Amino acid sequence: MCKILVFAGTAEGYALAEYLYGTQVSAHICTATDHGAEKIREREGFTCSGHRMDGEEIEAFLRAGGFSHVVDATHPYAVQVSSNIRGACERVKIPYMRVLRESAGGEGSGGIHYVDSIEAAVELLESTQGNILVTTGSKELAAFTRLSDYRERVYARVLSLPSVVQSCAELGFTGSHLICMQGPFSQEMNEAMLRQWDCKYLVTKDTGQAGGFQEKWDAAGSQGAELVVIGRPTQEQGESFWACKRRLQSICKIPYRPQVSLVGIGMGDPGTMTLAGRQACREADLLIGAGRMAEAARSPGQQVLQEYRADKILEYLLEHPEYERVAVALSGDVGFYSGCRSLMDTLTEGLPKEAAIQALPGISSLNYFMAKIQKSWDKAKLVSAHGRECNLIHQIRGNEGTFGILGKARGIADLARSLCDYGMGDVVLSVGEQLSYPQEKIFSAPAKELTGHQGDPLSVFYAENPAPVFYPGRVRDGDFLRNAAGEKNVPMTKEEVRTVSLSKLELTEDAICYDVGAGTGSLSVEMALRAFEGKVYAVERQPEAVALIRKNAQRFGRDNLEVVEGMAPGALEGLPAPTHCFIGGSSGNLKEILDVLLEKAPCVRLVINCITLETLQEAMEAMETMPFTDVEVVQVMVSRAKRLGRYHMMMGENPIYIISCTGGRTR
Repeated sequence: MCKILVFAGTAEGYALAEYLYGTQVSAHICTATDHGAEKIREREGFTCSGHRMDGEEIEAFLRAGGFSHVVDATHPYAVQVSSNIRGACERVKIPYMRVLRESAGGEGSGGIHYVDSIEAAVELLESTQGNILVTTGSKELAAFTRLSDYRERVYARVLSLPSVVQSCAELGFTGSHLICMQGPFSQEMNEAMLRQWDCKYLVTKDTGQAGGFQEKWDAAGSQGAELVVIGRPTQEQGESFWACKRRLQSICKIPYRPQVSLVGIGMGDPGTMTLAGRQACREADLLIGAGRMAEAARSPGQQVLQEYRADKILEYLLEHPEYERVAVALSGDVGFYSGCRSLMDTLTEGLPKEAAIQALPGISSLNYFMAKIQKSWDKAKLVSAHGRECNLIHQIRGNEGTFGILGKARGIADLARSLCDYGMGDVVLSVGEQLSYPQEKIFSAPAKELTGHQGDPLSVFYAENPAPVFYPGRVRDGDFLRNAAGEKNVPMTKEEVRTVSLSKLELTEDAICYDVGAGTGSLSVEMALRAFEGKVYAVERQPEAVALIRKNAQRFGRDNLEVVEGMAPGALEGLPAPTHCFIGGSSGNLKEILDVLLEKAPCVRLVINCITLETLQEAMEAMETMPFTDVEVVQVMVSRAKRLGRYHMMMGENPIYIISCTGGRTR
């Protein structure tokens, strides 16, 4: 049977009591005073007692209570009490767990800082911001005048004696910055002072219980202030609150039912967080996020895991079930180019089915930036090139307004140069850097003036193109350049054949395509127009054709089309695996090219155009002997009307055999 006795002299003890109550574990809570017990008696089903016990009384209570484990969560300065509890447990042979205040375990733990001297405290505070309540007395006050801004930041609490007031005034402490009062001071009084002067730090000596240390500690914790303690407590053996909670989960077989909030925290400045997001982060047992996100959303003394990878977050949560309320801080808005979707899927699949997972939206860079530049974004194209491939030129060329996120220090300069290369140097770029931070920078200029710009790696832009060019759905043969520098026309796949070939190729928007034997690049360009979120590699060995492909790519604004000069299959080495491939010319290497394609992409979608019967025969033999499925062969014969005087005569083009298939090789 699992029955827990908790000595709850601290906030950690009360938190454990609350936890055990919520899990319906049998427990008894002991407090030193009846006032402390009142917090527990409000909970139906709990038993508690509110008086001090010596060692013999604790032992008798243990023998009569039938407890399986004892948790000592008394104050770190209650050394004798802990010794009595530990000794009683040893005599009765009941497992003993000592809860140490985690914030008291070392330097700068978020809620408390231990220093050896007044001078060390001053040195620590010099690197901070926020008002300071000093409770160490008037004799030590001179040291605080070494703070560069002590007259504005420091509020000194001293005895109400004329000599003390005079000495403090000589140091520069007057008016509201000098608090003359006689103790003792309750927790409520300490809280009122911290609130009144908006103090972020409370400085005290290691005074123990008799000196009101507990009241200062609790007041600082309740008001979100950090405690600076001069002197160190007795070192103890024990474990943190969270480790103790994890042990109790294991001992009492308490099921893990985490509540996880995926929180969009805005740009990074806490002022851009929503109230719901701020509350979820503040109330979380554990805050998770990449460096700047976690730092923006954390509360003093909060448990923080700096991590952004979904699998690592899931792994950590499963290893640490003591954290019931978890907040994951994500930049911007969870619905706008955020890691929320993949993280949601990972946690939903990996956590127990009892877990509750919610997404809380934030203020996106889009909302914030467009409001700053006073532009409406309801018709803008929204894109992101931060950590992903994105055909920005295509989007800007085809839309009046395009909002984008960049992730490289030269991102704006690179974009501006590309716009100039494609004849769009007059497009106006509005740029936002370090949004919401004090060093925020927002400006606008034509792209041609930003080719040398050096800015923040993570930036946003809004491109205004007054003359967008929309893809018409049909590209005519006459739209392409056919010769380079007066040279003879380079062979080109005609419009009707392109239409059928592209239909058989079944392209997707994000396809990775090869065009082998690209010629003028007519089919490469149309592939790049259709696969505008993907990439097209035009492979061609003739230098004059290579020059034409580049010119036609620029003519159509296809920055997702890359020319690969060389002969296949050798030229295919080093290219990413394709999802689709068109072969218009193989120079007698068809089988070798197909071998490389199937090795790179066993399920590649393939279309081959054949003019000669020999090429057709070679292709059909490959279809019979190599692992291709869904093989289809069509012949296209196109005739065009040619005017002869008053008449029109149909003039036939060369017949084309179009073979389409899908790779069926298994690795």
